[in-house]
Amino acid sequence: MIVQTTQKSKEQLREELLKPDVITGSEMLLRSLLLEGVDCVFGYPGGAVLYIYDAMHGNPDFNHLLTRHEQGAIHAADGYARSTGKVGVCIATSGPGATNLVTGIATAYMDSVPLVVITGNVATTVIGTDAFQEADITGITMPITKHSYLVRDVKDLPRIIKEAFHIASTGRKGPVLIDIPKDVSNAAAPFSYPDKVDIRGYHPTVQPNKLQVDRMLEAIAASERPMIIAGGGVVYANAAEELMEFVRKTRIPVTTTLLGLGGFPSADDLWLGMPGMHGTYAANMALQNCDLLIGIGARFDDRVTMKVDGFAPKAKKIVHIDVDPAEIGKIVETAIPVVGDIKAVLQLANQKAKAAKSESWIAEVIELKRNNPLKYNDSETELKPQYVIEMIHETTKGDAIVTTDVGQHQMWAAQFYKFNKPRSWITSGGLGTMGFGFPSAIGAQVANPDRLVVSINGDGGMQMCSQELAICAINKIPVKIVVINNQVLGMVRQWQEIIYDNRYSHIDLAGSPDFVKLAEAYGVKGLRATNKEEARRAWQEALDTPGPVLVEFVVRKHENVFPMVTQGSTIDQMILGDSE
Repeated sequence: MIVQTTQKSKEQLREELLKPDVITGSEMLLRSLLLEGVDCVFGYPGGAVLYIYDAMHGNPDFNHLLTRHEQGAIHAADGYARSTGKVGVCIATSGPGATNLVTGIATAYMDSVPLVVITGNVATTVIGTDAFQEADITGITMPITKHSYLVRDVKDLPRIIKEAFHIASTGRKGPVLIDIPKDVSNAAAPFSYPDKVDIRGYHPTVQPNKLQVDRMLEAIAASERPMIIAGGGVVYANAAEELMEFVRKTRIPVTTTLLGLGGFPSADDLWLGMPGMHGTYAANMALQNCDLLIGIGARFDDRVTMKVDGFAPKAKKIVHIDVDPAEIGKIVETAIPVVGDIKAVLQLANQKAKAAKSESWIAEVIELKRNNPLKYNDSETELKPQYVIEMIHETTKGDAIVTTDVGQHQMWAAQFYKFNKPRSWITSGGLGTMGFGFPSAIGAQVANPDRLVVSINGDGGMQMCSQELAICAINKIPVKIVVINNQVLGMVRQWQEIIYDNRYSHIDLAGSPDFVKLAEAYGVKGLRATNKEEARRAWQEALDTPGPVLVEFVVRKHENVFPMVTQGSTIDQMILGDSE
């Protein structure tokens, strides 16, 4: 594992870092990152950042993890950020190094993940001349960053870094890009790190309007069939405890979105599961029959609402709580908007919250949940992917940090792994980025060395990032890597079966590598299972083995994710199983 090698106290280190020396831009960058509390940076060097990497040489206080691809670096930084709430940091060189970060920046932007992305650029004297490995990365990423900087004067660098961390981690969190030309990273100036930030025009609303909160509480008190849809904003605001208190006081059932999983404990009677395209029967039917809907840190995206004009048709009022005012009213008509930090809003609401008239409704939705559990046709001859997820949950007791790639395995993990606490579920929600799962697990494991991290991948996504097996082996990063191998692009196949009348087009992954041998080639232990007995034995061996292990579970090719709501349908029009 990556460990901090310095024995200095935090106070000693801070005192050293704040010395007003004349230093280069590269040294300023490293000092500033350490002053921001960054304990690991993920990156990949190249010509435009060589001064920065030269400054790292022999620096015992600065930790850097060399990935095998820039996309691996930014996904690792993303996993680090999601699992801790801290700002993740990655570095890449100019041109292709920077453009290889674009997918990861978009992934973080869509899911509101705080990142500071540092890129090198060609010298200021040749910017705009199509110099070797030049790309306008600030222009390229403008739609997918909260803000971006092109540093033209080394004296501005400490201020810019301070501002970047502030912007990334406040309001609606997100990625900020700092582009540093090569001559700026080598220029020298006196170092002075600011102790506060004041950015004209950037003052996110944190504290809510009390009158709007009172309106929400009045609507709750009058409601007989209320529902809460809790999203990733609950997790990102560290507001899980406040949400639990709010639910206890108001007596409102809860559904959590894909990114909201873990924000409310899945073992609670009032939790109805995940809503939307692959949501539970109870969650979807409750949303369609509620008389008051309260969105908390959820943006009502299309995979949740499906056909918008048929979403929550019986809700007389919709309340939307969000730190980003641009999200309120964007998708669904909102009667009571509450702008503010989720934690602050719920803390204020909990001071006066009273129960809705919901006891009959609660009994009804609990009965819905009991009578319509998630299910699948198990087999004693074929290994089912749902069984694998249930087994992983059972053996980890729901306490692992679970990351996924994108596809069927992602939905099965969301459905069948039950989360006890927030920041235990890391997945690409908004962008749906294949190749995200495994590198994000590396970042989560570096950030949480004492926790079990399980990376669940499909055989497609695993091949987009398998080179990062090398850094697990070299650095002894003990991620347990699961490959659900169905030899096909599973979710694409499912859509082609159900929506495109079995016209299967370019989905066969039969030429994939032997994943066990691939793992072993990188120095990682590899295991394979094809039935239940082998699955339990291999998984237990993985858990008992120190260090990284890859377990390939060979599963049925034609298994589908149910329930499913097809495009153009309302969320109560669910396909519940193969028989339908």
